Amino acid sequence: MFRKVDDFLQMWEPECQAMKNLLGTLTDSSLSHSAAPDDRTIGRVAWHITAEPYEMARMAGLPLLGPNSDSPVPATAKEIKEHYDAMSKALADAVRANWKDDSLLVVDDMFGGMYKWPRGVTLMMIVHQAHHRGQVATLLRNAGIVPTPIYGPTREAWAGMGMPAPAV
Repeated sequence: MFRKVDDFLQMWEPECQAMKNLLGTLTDSSLSHSAAPDDRTIGRVAWHITAEPYEMARMAGLPLLGPNSDSPVPATAKEIKEHYDAMSKALADAVRANWKDDSLLVVDDMFGGMYKWPRGVTLMMIVHQAHHRGQVATLLRNAGIVPTPIYGPTREAWAGMGMPAPAV
């Protein structure tokens, strides 16, 4: 749980940059790739990462306008990235303008009252994009696309540094 707005904002910036880098590797044809017929596609996971923060922020009282995660996935990778760029900036701006540290202790009904938790937890849940970023990276590799490094070099990046990849 975040207890300070500045702590969230300091974490949000590099998390968003990592996501923007990964979204930059998406191709229009990769959006329809999934690991199995009943699983989410790359496009659907990327769209969930982009739209879900709007919904969670609104449930917690932030005045954000944006799509819902169940709205149709945009047709192009460029559109998803543009929406993500707008969301990541809008969320940071809204938190900065509307919440103070004590705001993070306010408890909200989330998902129609199914859950109740403090706004500091809502911000933590929004940062769960890291989990979905891992899903996108795995699906990209499965689709034959080398993902960008996230928290460290990819297997391919080690070679670019003149070093062997660590043993698995």
